[in-house]
Amino acid sequence: MADHKQGFIERWFYSTNHKDIGTLYLLFALVMFFIGGAMAMVIRAELFQPGLQLVSPEFFNQMTTTHALVMIFGAVMPAFVGLANWMIPLQIGAPDMALPRMNNWSFWIMPFAFTLLLLPLILQGFGIGSGGPAGGWTLYPPLSLQSGTNISFTIFAIHLMGVSSIMGAINIIATVLNMRAPGMDLLKMPIFVWTWLITAFLLIAVMPVLAGSVTMLLTDKFFGTSFFNAAGGGDPVMYQHIFWFFGHPEVYIMILPAFGIVSEIIPTFARKPLFGYQAMVYATASIAFLSFIVWAHHMFTVGMPLGGELYFMYATMLIAIPTGVKVFNWVTTLWRGSISFETPMLFALGFVVMFTIGGFSGLMLAIVPADFQYHDTYFVVAHFHYVLVTGAVFAIMAGAYYWLPKWTGHMYSETLGKWHFWLSTIFVNVLFFPQHFLGLAGMQRRVPDYNPAFADFNMWSSIGGFGFGLSQLLFAYIVWKSVRGGAKAEARSWEGAKGLEWTVPSPAPHHTFEKPPVIKDGDLAHGDVSH
Repeated sequence: MADHKQGFIERWFYSTNHKDIGTLYLLFALVMFFIGGAMAMVIRAELFQPGLQLVSPEFFNQMTTTHALVMIFGAVMPAFVGLANWMIPLQIGAPDMALPRMNNWSFWIMPFAFTLLLLPLILQGFGIGSGGPAGGWTLYPPLSLQSGTNISFTIFAIHLMGVSSIMGAINIIATVLNMRAPGMDLLKMPIFVWTWLITAFLLIAVMPVLAGSVTMLLTDKFFGTSFFNAAGGGDPVMYQHIFWFFGHPEVYIMILPAFGIVSEIIPTFARKPLFGYQAMVYATASIAFLSFIVWAHHMFTVGMPLGGELYFMYATMLIAIPTGVKVFNWVTTLWRGSISFETPMLFALGFVVMFTIGGFSGLMLAIVPADFQYHDTYFVVAHFHYVLVTGAVFAIMAGAYYWLPKWTGHMYSETLGKWHFWLSTIFVNVLFFPQHFLGLAGMQRRVPDYNPAFADFNMWSSIGGFGFGLSQLLFAYIVWKSVRGGAKAEARSWEGAKGLEWTVPSPAPHHTFEKPPVIKDGDLAHGDVSH
């Protein structure tokens, strides 16, 4: 009942309300972002100077592995699921998610999964066990199988994360396909909803593949099988094929919702409809399809046949086309727009520029003979951090600033928001851009020590890392301050904002759209639809 007053425990632990669960996901992602960030600080502190300084090589390996798992499965993905939970029902005029109890369950699996993942590291602090996983985030055998029983904690944690992701994806598909308001045709949905609908299908397709690969690792380690053990007739390269069949679509699972967020924000602050709405939808679907058939470009150096290398090279280059369509459409939306530079727009523009840098270095990595040179160097580290930090994380920040007034009912401090953007942008480039040069010069990734010739760029990279990490404390403060109070937000918090979410009051009431809204042209996020 709408007039039923919930207590703290009932509201936050038993909640089936999409807004509360979205808030829980976002807070969880923020906590994991800082935990994963602290691990990155350990890595950059060790690499500040050549030589072994602060931690043992074993612990350094544990940090690189756990940092990646925490950031991917604990920060980026839950943040996007949180945004989906909050915004999709508001954007399509639904009263809630289709499967609210499952929604609650899919969130509460996550804290248990990450307790399992981090427990070996915590126990190591008390002198128990051999510490966290140390096989790189890809958990390649035989390295991942040479550690102690900690690999079992990691594998069970990954299974739980996968269950959570699949449940969330099923919920999003059921909601979008069955609960749209009358008049909200598929090709009238906001782009954010479209990108999440496609992402949800990707999740359902590939999470079981990851589960299969890590289960085979588990049986190789504890039950005497030889899936990946050459001595028993197995093949460690087979693991790489199975893992990357999951891993490459996973990259797009982490970037497609970002495309959706940026496609909401740029039209709002350019005060123009999104250019080429349908082309954006088809480009998203093309990227999702192509993501399944390019997995082995991560494996050019394993000794695959020349025909395989050529195929994966050309297929990878093909993905640049729909991605380029998106960048073209964003730039064309800006063209001759009445642009204003509030914080969400700054993060969205930062996304477009720096994600494109990551895209270009990805094209360089797609070229087989060049990849032989770049493979397993810091060039690859620079590439995927430009895609995932200045791509996915910047888009999450943009979305948080954009919808924060709708969530809290208060405007955040625009001055502090701009400080956060500029500090983040400057430091993230100081952090990752030098790594391109380190990689081209031959510095290997995942090593705690290096040739003194690489010292200067590593020092700059570490300074950028600490600056970027500290800048995120400002973000946490801005969010906290906005929750506590501030200028009252209007229902339509941004002058150019279109979409159903801006027709409900700010903060959005606990229950919305108990009667389906009437869809009017002015409410829709793009202008190329007719009624």
